[in-house]
Amino acid sequence: MGKPTGFLEFQRISESYEKAETRVKHYREFIPHLSDEQARTQGARCMDCGIPFCNNGCPVNNLIPDWNDLVYKGKWQEAITTLHSTNNFPEFTSRICPAPCEAACTLNIPQTPVGIKSIERAIIDKAGENGWVVPQPAAKKTGKKVAVVGSGPAGLAAAQQLARVGHAVTVFEKNDRVGGLLRYGIPDFKLDKRLIDWRMAQMKVEGVKFVTGTMVTGAALPKGIVNDAKKTVSAEQLQKEFDAVVLAGGSENPRDLPVPGRELKGVHFALEFLIPQNKQVAGDRPNPINVEGKHVLVIGGGDTGSDCVGTSNRHGAASITQIELLPRPPEQENGELTWPYWPLKMRTSSSHDEGCSRDWAIGTKEFIGENGVLRAVKAVRLEWKDGRMSEVAGSEFEIPADYVFLAMGFVSPVGGVLDAFGIEKDNRGNARADTEGGKSYVTSVSGVFAAGDMRRGQSLVVWAIREGRQCARSVDEFLMGSTILPR
Repeated sequence: MGKPTGFLEFQRISESYEKAETRVKHYREFIPHLSDEQARTQGARCMDCGIPFCNNGCPVNNLIPDWNDLVYKGKWQEAITTLHSTNNFPEFTSRICPAPCEAACTLNIPQTPVGIKSIERAIIDKAGENGWVVPQPAAKKTGKKVAVVGSGPAGLAAAQQLARVGHAVTVFEKNDRVGGLLRYGIPDFKLDKRLIDWRMAQMKVEGVKFVTGTMVTGAALPKGIVNDAKKTVSAEQLQKEFDAVVLAGGSENPRDLPVPGRELKGVHFALEFLIPQNKQVAGDRPNPINVEGKHVLVIGGGDTGSDCVGTSNRHGAASITQIELLPRPPEQENGELTWPYWPLKMRTSSSHDEGCSRDWAIGTKEFIGENGVLRAVKAVRLEWKDGRMSEVAGSEFEIPADYVFLAMGFVSPVGGVLDAFGIEKDNRGNARADTEGGKSYVTSVSGVFAAGDMRRGQSLVVWAIREGRQCARSVDEFLMGSTILPR
């Protein structure tokens, strides 16, 4: 905890934002971290609540009261050590995690939680600025070799943990740069890609080898999935050359919307727009989709949809509309009923604040076009009752649209990777593997493990980090008979 009476004396401090009219002109991050004094004040608000529900609200079980107290006392180096003890990559989570820890904070009952996420970012940014984040190579090598397929947050977390206990780790990535979702699924204005390169440099010194542009043979890719691979590696080769294999790819198959007109030019999966934009910002060829001066419709109300909104704003779209199948959530949750769980409530992102018209309980009936090119979308209003939806008679209307981005989530990992290894799948198409007991993260194939989206399905970056860490522990125990890695 921080100051015993701090929660009574100090108000929650939120991070400031660069003005919308200026930030839409660039792709840089626009939220500066808290000053030392602001972070100290937020740390002071951490109350002696008895049971720190924030720990359980956080998927990696961050020791939140501990580092809040350390920041309050000005012990920043101890704070980053404590933070790193549970989270390999706080520079990622402190920027893009939705902060379920804050929903679980006792002070969220009156809706004034401690600014946990902003304190986390202040800690890691200060540590980076002062050179406190250094490689931790293993003192002794084990002689064991581990292949990690996928370089997203789950794969990176597993790789770093395994390298630090002495295993020789090689990470295989099908795209041309390391990072997976972090690199190509999240816009640069939310996560500066230099942070990925910074952490990669640390991991290379720790002994992790990265092989990009390489894909597992037989992994057929459906439309909407980017693949830069120029080389292949077979499942048999990985199993032969390595003592263990970790499958940590993303849940990349996007949910489609097979209504009339789906084939029209102008209808795209969200990542067909977002990934090329990240590549353009990185200095590659221009994004083939340019929505400047165009009418944009985003179908899907989650983070991916919000990213399409923010990117369209930076292109200079004439209008942006975002629709959601589900009804409009309440403006504020009833904390006494929902706490400490993640509440359903109205959430407005920084991208929405930049300019966007939003609507709820809308169904898509048809994509309308002329000469094969999209011009509008026929929609209908929905009524929800007892969890079931029905169309409102006579409520059909058209939404002008030159471009539609489908951002309705992802249904499963690329099946070909699992098929190449002969992995048993669950009923959602994910790798079947438990997370508890003596065989956690173990697949149906001996020596092959699965973690992150490839095992649990589409989820948060912080969940991927948790699974990568826990999977690494299971792999180390498999290879060595015992393990010192934390669970």
